[in-house]
Amino acid sequence: MWPEDWARGPALALAPSPVKEPVQEAVAPVFKQGGSYFQDVPATPPAVWGQGSEVLWAEGEALLLAAPQGVGKTTLAHQIIRARIGLQDTVLGYPVATGKRVLLLAMDRPSQTRRAGHRIFAYDDPAILNDRLVVWEGPPPFDLAQQPSVLAAMCDKAGADTVVIDSLKDAAVGLSDDQVGAGYNRARQMAIRQGVQVLELHHLVKRGPNGAAPNTMADIYGSVWITSGAGSIVLLWGEAGDPVVNLRHLKQPMDEIGPLHLTHDHAAGVTSVTQTADLTEMARVAGPEGLTALKAAEALFETKNPTRAQKEKARRKLERHVTLGEMTRVEPGFPGGSASYFPMTQGLT
Repeated sequence: MWPEDWARGPALALAPSPVKEPVQEAVAPVFKQGGSYFQDVPATPPAVWGQGSEVLWAEGEALLLAAPQGVGKTTLAHQIIRARIGLQDTVLGYPVATGKRVLLLAMDRPSQTRRAGHRIFAYDDPAILNDRLVVWEGPPPFDLAQQPSVLAAMCDKAGADTVVIDSLKDAAVGLSDDQVGAGYNRARQMAIRQGVQVLELHHLVKRGPNGAAPNTMADIYGSVWITSGAGSIVLLWGEAGDPVVNLRHLKQPMDEIGPLHLTHDHAAGVTSVTQTADLTEMARVAGPEGLTALKAAEALFETKNPTRAQKEKARRKLERHVTLGEMTRVEPGFPGGSASYFPMTQGLT
C-alpha cells in the first residue's frame, strides 16, 4: 500500500477500520512495568546524532532544526540523512547512528530541495539511495494535526525508521493555534512510539531584541506545543546565503553544544565547524590566574556582558572538563571570589 494506494484515493488508503478487539486487548501490549521503565535507564541518552553527554538528537525524541530562510537548514538536514543511511560517519564532527531507511517529506519548495540534495547525493551509489531513502514530494495526503495517525502510517508504508519533515508549515496548517500545535505534537509522538526517529525543519517568528540574533524558544514560530514536544532544538542564524552561520543549542537532551560557527560549502553541500571557543586552550594560555567562568562565557557567547545564565553554562562546561580529567579547579582564596580552572598538564605550585 505504498504509495500506489494513495494514487487511487487517500481515503481508501488511510480510512480508519472498525475496532475489532476489545479495548483491553488493544492497550495491554502498550503497558510497561514501572521497575524496568524507571530503573533500566542509561547514564547518557542513546544518540541518533552525538556522543556521550553531547547529544544533538536523542533516540525517541524529536529534533527540531529551526532557522530563517536561506541559511542552510535543508543542507544540514541532507547531511544528517546521508549519515543516517550509512554514506558518511559524522556531521559537524559528531557521529550519526546508521538507521534502516529514511523517509524525507520534501514539502517546502521540493524543486529547491531536490537541487540542494543533488549537490550532496549526486555521486553516491544509486542502489543505496534507492534502498535506504524514500521521498514524498509535496503536502501529505492529510493535514497531520487533523489526522495525527497519518505520519506514523506514512513511515510504516515507507518501511522507514526515520522521518525528516521539511517543513512543519507544510505538514499542518495554522501552527500558531494551540489546537493545531497539540494535534501535530500528537502526530510526532505517535510516530516516535512506533520506533521512528523524527527530525523536523521549521522557521522563526522574528529577530531578537533590537535586531539581534534570536536565542530563545519564544523566537520559534507557532504554538508552544511545537517546542515543548521536541526533545532537542537547534537554531541556525544568519542572513540568507551567508557562508558562515551561527548554531545555538536551545534545548538539550543532556549537555549544551556550542554555540558554534558553521561554514557552508554550498557548491559541495558540506557544512563544517569553523570556530568555537576552545576552553582547554584558553585555560592553557590564561597563566597563573587561570580561566574563570566569566572569561569562558565572554568567549563562548561573544559578549563582554554575559548573563548569569551564560556564566552558569560556561561553568558547567568547565566542570565537565574537570570531570573528564582535562582541567583542575582551584577555589578562590577569599569569600565571594570565583573559582579558577587550569589544564591538568600545567601543574600548580
